[in-house]
Amino acid sequence: MSGDASETGSAGSTRRPHPVRFDVEYPDRELNRVGTAFRLILAVPILVLLSSVGGRTMQFGEGSAEVVLSSAGGMLFVPPLLMLLFRRKYPYWWFEWNRELLRFTNRVIVYVALLDDRYPSTDEHQAVHLDFDAPEERTLNRWLPLVKWLLAVPHYVVLFFLDIAAVVAVVAAWFAIVFTGRHPRVLFDFLVGVGRWHNRVISYAWILVTDRYPPFRLAP
Repeated sequence: MSGDASETGSAGSTRRPHPVRFDVEYPDRELNRVGTAFRLILAVPILVLLSSVGGRTMQFGEGSAEVVLSSAGGMLFVPPLLMLLFRRKYPYWWFEWNRELLRFTNRVIVYVALLDDRYPSTDEHQAVHLDFDAPEERTLNRWLPLVKWLLAVPHYVVLFFLDIAAVVAVVAAWFAIVFTGRHPRVLFDFLVGVGRWHNRVISYAWILVTDRYPPFRLAP
């Protein structure tokens, strides 16, 4: 948590950039109004695909007719934790899996949140930019992964209220786009900021790619 103190030194000093970089290109054009109006329906196929990759379970039907579909995958948390604890090493292919899955997840969220009207790609970055460097061997703390999820509790509390505000912002943006074809810039920047905050907390507490404590801010 001491990393935040060093970000803002004396007056006029440059803030040290956070290792987790997230941004979405603002669509400075008229957006698809029909696609926006029916966004939740249009997003169903990509949400099902994301669920199948994300290691979730889906149930269909009831009683004896119930069908359960389980999928493998999801963000890797326990394996990197164990490797860091016993070997102080983060296998690169695990790192690549977590980063690409998080990128894909963000593209889907950006689409559902009306920040972009292009259907989410499974591999191309499109207008969503998320990046963080792979940790070099033995640069991450061996013991910190055991308590990162607990240290991040203050962020969970703040993000709970930010997510409520984000839902309101998405509803307001829905009306604005349907009637004007444009996404209000102030709402867009707020939603991107909430996404940036989430990605920093996930990267710190759950996929364990950085030891830098997430800052309490929406800005880069």
